[in-house]
Amino acid sequence: MNNNDGPDTNIIWHRSSIRKEDRQKQNGHKSVMIWFTGLSGSGKSTISNALQHELFKKKINVYLLDGDNLRHGINRNLTFTAKDRQENIRRTAEIGKLFVDAGIVVLAALISPFEKERLNARALYEPNEFIEVYVKCSIKECEMRDPKGLYKKVRKGEIKQFTGIDQPYEEPQNPEIIIDTTKLSIEDSVKTIADYLFNKVHIIPNTRE
Repeated sequence: MNNNDGPDTNIIWHRSSIRKEDRQKQNGHKSVMIWFTGLSGSGKSTISNALQHELFKKKINVYLLDGDNLRHGINRNLTFTAKDRQENIRRTAEIGKLFVDAGIVVLAALISPFEKERLNARALYEPNEFIEVYVKCSIKECEMRDPKGLYKKVRKGEIKQFTGIDQPYEEPQNPEIIIDTTKLSIEDSVKTIADYLFNKVHIIPNTRE
């Protein structure tokens, strides 16, 4: 019985005969993790969903892991304590890694408030496979938008441990992309990220017809 956090020493990694590179070649594009982080109401889900639609139109195999949706399933046993938020991010990053290995572009939209946990998520991926998008928006603006009515519930004392109010949000130190949704429209935000993917990451090789 293994009492450590790592896998049991009797469990051996089984190497697949099909490599990630083989799947990417068959799909005709690279696979990456695009990690959206920001306050509730900043626009993470809206922009990531719009980006997913744009990439899908361009024949990119893409899938969105939305934080709220994951809490309806694989993460439904987790609360919003710091410890459970850590586990929430760990699970999502591990699931995303499987998608990337399958040759799929995966988007993850989570508040993910702590820099350390985002760095731990990044560490699971190879260089240039993890693209952090900071969806920047002031807490004042997010509260004015309040698309899910959560801030109202927080102010009434109905929700505790809410990021930006009674839990901190640590801004990313070195994100690949910053999207300020107080200045950019959804369309411009998607274009900014898509341009980065196609012109900097080159998710579609130049040789593709």
